[in-house]
Amino acid sequence: MWTRGNNLKQLAPHRTSRGTRRQELSRMGKLQKQICRFILDHFDQNYAKDLGETWITAREVLTSPLSWRYGILLNKFNFAYELETRLQSDGFHPLFQGTPLPSLPGSLKCYIRKAPGRFPAQKHHFGRLKQYYLLNAASLLPVYALEARDGDTILDMCAAPGGKSVALLQIASPAHLHCNEYDNLRYRWLKQTLDSFIPPHVMDSVTTTDLDGRKIGHLQPEMFDKVLVDAPCSNDRSWLFSSDPQQAALRIAERKDLPVVQIQLLSSAIEALRPGGSLVYSTCTLSRAENCDVIAELLSTFNSILPVDLSEIASAVSREFSFAAGVRWTEYFMLDMAVKMV
Repeated sequence: MWTRGNNLKQLAPHRTSRGTRRQELSRMGKLQKQICRFILDHFDQNYAKDLGETWITAREVLTSPLSWRYGILLNKFNFAYELETRLQSDGFHPLFQGTPLPSLPGSLKCYIRKAPGRFPAQKHHFGRLKQYYLLNAASLLPVYALEARDGDTILDMCAAPGGKSVALLQIASPAHLHCNEYDNLRYRWLKQTLDSFIPPHVMDSVTTTDLDGRKIGHLQPEMFDKVLVDAPCSNDRSWLFSSDPQQAALRIAERKDLPVVQIQLLSSAIEALRPGGSLVYSTCTLSRAENCDVIAELLSTFNSILPVDLSEIASAVSREFSFAAGVRWTEYFMLDMAVKMV
């Protein structure tokens, strides 16, 4: 999934001073130099086969950092009207503005704009809540697809760095939100994110753990109404701009093992779901092996789950997001999937 935005060629006509223009060109050049050729060649070979002509457009966006669309998720627990006014005056608009989805909660406020560039991040201060969270705008789609409701018991199985957990708490007041992250460093990152955005009285209903997600289903069978699995994957954007060629080669070599881990995580998630519960699976990769093939394996293995039609959501947000042609509407550009236990 990618968001529509201007590519590098479209940035050229902007009027700037000569010095600013030189800085912009220098920055653009540096960004281009950061691309790992080894990874890009691998993507060209595999994604051209998997995606066909769609890869041409996806490649253009993926290799053009200045065209990426970032979202500013406002924190309802420390809401600042002056910030919202500033965003509007700077050309930002609500992400889901005019979206014909009546179930979209008004408490979820995320702003984006077509112009390139990022909003400054806020520093972490102990005991002080941040006013906004910076994220890739597409990251909110799996959260919205989960359809969290007040009183739900929710598992965010691979929760770090915590943006989706923060978004879930903007949408609903769950009876219990279990935020899990197996990696120790990322687990600390998750806890800092929650401390920065969520007040203590809300954190009373939140649990953080560093369990192996593949074991949660066995430890807590049929405990959750909703489960989000934002699985470890071959993160295309991060990998593409890897500065270490040896690390890039290692990642490619290990890539074939990721679908096994993803299927194990999803199997655990299904075990953790209550009958009638919902599961959303999302990744940050275009890999067919980590998306379509994983989904197909899941549906063929478990006869207790049904795919959920997401075409209404996809159609409603099509003004802001592009979707691949020819895929089942249980998938968001082969990135996100929802199933329901029966």
